[in-house]
Amino acid sequence: MNIYPVILCGGSGTRLWPMSRGGYPKQYLQLVGNHTLLQQTVLRLNGIKNVRQPIVVTNLEQRFLVAQQLSDIAVIPSSIVLEPVGRNTAPATAVASLLATEISPDSILLVLPADHIIRNDQIFVELATAAAEIAKDGHLITFGIRPTEPHTGYGYIRCGKSLSPEDGVYLVEDFVEKPDSATVSRFLKDGSHLWNSGMFMLQASTYLDELRHHAPAVLDQCEAALTKSTRDLDFIRLDRAAFETTPNVSIDYAVMEKTERAVVVAATDLGWSDVGSWDALAAVAPVDPNENSLIGDVLIEEVNSTYIRAEHRMVAAIGVDNLIIIETADAVLVATKDKSQDVKKVVARLAASGRQESITHRKVFSSVGFV
Repeated sequence: MNIYPVILCGGSGTRLWPMSRGGYPKQYLQLVGNHTLLQQTVLRLNGIKNVRQPIVVTNLEQRFLVAQQLSDIAVIPSSIVLEPVGRNTAPATAVASLLATEISPDSILLVLPADHIIRNDQIFVELATAAAEIAKDGHLITFGIRPTEPHTGYGYIRCGKSLSPEDGVYLVEDFVEKPDSATVSRFLKDGSHLWNSGMFMLQASTYLDELRHHAPAVLDQCEAALTKSTRDLDFIRLDRAAFETTPNVSIDYAVMEKTERAVVVAATDLGWSDVGSWDALAAVAPVDPNENSLIGDVLIEEVNSTYIRAEHRMVAAIGVDNLIIIETADAVLVATKDKSQDVKKVVARLAASGRQESITHRKVFSSVGFV
């Protein structure tokens, strides 16, 4: 059995503005720990039996950034696929499946977003190892997270018949996209719903078969884009004309909501977060006795439950509670924690005015050899 990790690097991470920008999104940032989120995603694969070198899917603009960050942790990818345009997770995984089956017809894919945090790597390794055994029998597996709060920002998976009660393996009954607060409260009470993590374990050939049945246009265009691709060292440049016409669709919508092979593995104590906001990052960051997370040169007086990140200069805060304060070279964000999701509104206004690209991007490109 050959397990090929598929690392999806396409997210923009605008809700972590001003650190995360269009040309340098959150997966390339060192937000928690000593490595970037991309590097953490790759490094936690260590220990999974039969795991091979990863297939990384990104875009043309970020190709050298991906290559450099992998090189910095001594990882040589199986390939780096360059999408000419973003087309969501179903096409990205289709291309990876086609590549993996070229190498090994029985390949299994472990599909992972590059911008998530998992604090318990050992549990992740155990879950992935067990899921691979299920996937090789033709099941398409999604990883569901046991809810810890009534979160309305996540999609939910309703568990059906139990396949393995002791291991938390269930048939998928239904997918629910970001329900309202009343519905989420009901989900938590009945205990039959899990957060949709966006992580999958799929036998490549099975996924392609289901795609051919449920979303043939995705497979046809991905095959064409790969057939007409050009290869340069580790980079595979998908054909623009073919890939642009590929439907923009997720794995869930294209396959998982329609197939009879969908299975969910319940993940408990994984310490998972999709880091979808500064508040979410604050929730997984180390804190002091007053529940503050302080990164960089920070001075505080009578401050509680506040996340402060100083990247370039000293930040002082006095007498404030439940705030997010982010200082970068060209922007400062101050928000209450309960409004941190609204950072996207600021980003939208900046985009409308043409100001979203600034010092951060120029610094990034110069660091990888561009001027």
